[in-house]
Amino acid sequence: PVAFMKGIVGKFFYQFGITVTFAVLVSLLVSFTLDPMLSSRWADPDMEGRGRRNLLFRWLERFNREFDRVAERYRRIIGWSLDHRKTVLFTGLGSFVAALFLAPYLGSSFMPTYDRAEFQVNFSAAPDAGLEESRGRMEQILGVLHDLQGVELTYGTIGAGETGTVREGSVYVKLKDRKDRRDTQEELEARARGSLSRIAGIIPSIIMADSMHGQKPINLNLRGDDLEVLQTYSERLKKMMAQIPGVVDVSSSLDQEKPELRLKVDRARAVHVGLSTAQVVSTLGPLVGGKVVTTYEDHDGDAYDVRVRLTEANRQDPTRIERLTLLSRGSDGKRVLVPVADVARMQLDISPAKIERLDLRRQVVLSGNTAGGVALGDAIEAIREGAATLGLPPGYGVSFSGEAEDMAETFRYIFEALALAVVFIYLILAAQFESFIDPLAIMLSLPLSLVGVVAVLYFTGDTLNIMSLIGLIMLMGLVTKNAILLVDYSKVLRADGLDRRSALIEAGRTRLRPIVMTTLAMIFGMLPLALALGPGAEMRAPMARAVIGGLVTSTMLTLVVVPVVYTLLDDFAQVLTRRLGFGKGH
Repeated sequence: PVAFMKGIVGKFFYQFGITVTFAVLVSLLVSFTLDPMLSSRWADPDMEGRGRRNLLFRWLERFNREFDRVAERYRRIIGWSLDHRKTVLFTGLGSFVAALFLAPYLGSSFMPTYDRAEFQVNFSAAPDAGLEESRGRMEQILGVLHDLQGVELTYGTIGAGETGTVREGSVYVKLKDRKDRRDTQEELEARARGSLSRIAGIIPSIIMADSMHGQKPINLNLRGDDLEVLQTYSERLKKMMAQIPGVVDVSSSLDQEKPELRLKVDRARAVHVGLSTAQVVSTLGPLVGGKVVTTYEDHDGDAYDVRVRLTEANRQDPTRIERLTLLSRGSDGKRVLVPVADVARMQLDISPAKIERLDLRRQVVLSGNTAGGVALGDAIEAIREGAATLGLPPGYGVSFSGEAEDMAETFRYIFEALALAVVFIYLILAAQFESFIDPLAIMLSLPLSLVGVVAVLYFTGDTLNIMSLIGLIMLMGLVTKNAILLVDYSKVLRADGLDRRSALIEAGRTRLRPIVMTTLAMIFGMLPLALALGPGAEMRAPMARAVIGGLVTSTMLTLVVVPVVYTLLDDFAQVLTRRLGFGKGH
């Protein structure tokens, strides 16, 4: 299921799922072929008792004696748990319920936040800013960034990309390695944010350097038809977002308004002199905006448009535009020239610098960052609750896009994969045990593993994200192993004539060693990843921490709770058999 997930998360973990699947298949082949052969060929003199035993063997022999004493104590624990089934059952259920209550406090995010040693500063200058003004703002920003202790290099661009304009720019900031600087990336970003806010004439924002969308993680889309209504409610939403703790760099696509000269045609007078609005536009458009009349090709073969329009002095002066004449025909059919001022008037107004649309409807985009350790999911939930109190008029609504949308989509696909993995596990166990009831006792270890996952993520300060959820899916296949060893051997002993209680106690005593061995092997294998050693290792650490926490609690609870649940389900199966009238052969 992990390998064939849809969406962005499927692209992330396709190789991961395929690699794990084939590695397990090869491991199965080796355990059936190579391991038995090597065990028959490699003789251990210490185990056979020949010669003088070395120090390592004596230490292992002492360890085995201690482990056998632990196994004997565990035999008594199983006996006690089988005599107090209600107590054990309610203890396991209480642990699971406590994990469910603790889970909302974890927070959620798309990817783990960690010190990447890099970030990006985006800025927008005034709507009428030219290249020189933007360059000046860029130099001010670079001066602020270079004053930060820990910045290694910066790289700034203005108007980059297909949709970039000369009033927009970005600065890539590379920090020194974590060991070479005193402050964390989050502290440096907060310091830069405070200094950049004091630069006049720009709207700055700090985003992740390798962001897939190249924008802030929080993007709230307010949609509707009337631009004035959108502007009114966007201001309320912006004020509400800025008051939420941990939400910073709040901005709106309507923030920067620009002066606009509007030409309003008096249609009655225009018709009277034989003109239409389209004729006015077709005449003044090329004069003011320009018209491409030909192309020029240089010696390198690059082609450039040649645009003809009025000089800048004539374009910038409204009175000169009003004196322009329009060609019309009088009632007698003769051509006449009509001044623009006779059929239209100029009006100075304010308009948004940018108007966006989504699904053919106008929208205002309000964006923001998270800071202070606030999880993206918590910030989005707070914004959603605040937006619900505004009372938007009919026909207007809000939605999230960008990283918030990716997170919601990713969680949906991961939980679908999780449900599919559980179904596959049940079907395989039902086929192997030839029973639809026995696998239920084994699968009880799945919810018991959630106790450790939630507890470890909570105490390490991690969130529910792609990595921790992938670790949760891995647990689905790992934690059932312990219960399989226990239940399978107890069924073998019962088939040999032991009663159910004795079979469970003996199975627990015998299978304790392989259960502890495999669990410790997985825990110590994940430990370097969980400790987040090395730069960038924090990104993968939540996966290992989720696996370790789930293995610890699942193993501890499985060794006690699973035998109890197995007896309860066995009693239920016997009652069901008697009521349905099945014979013993069934």
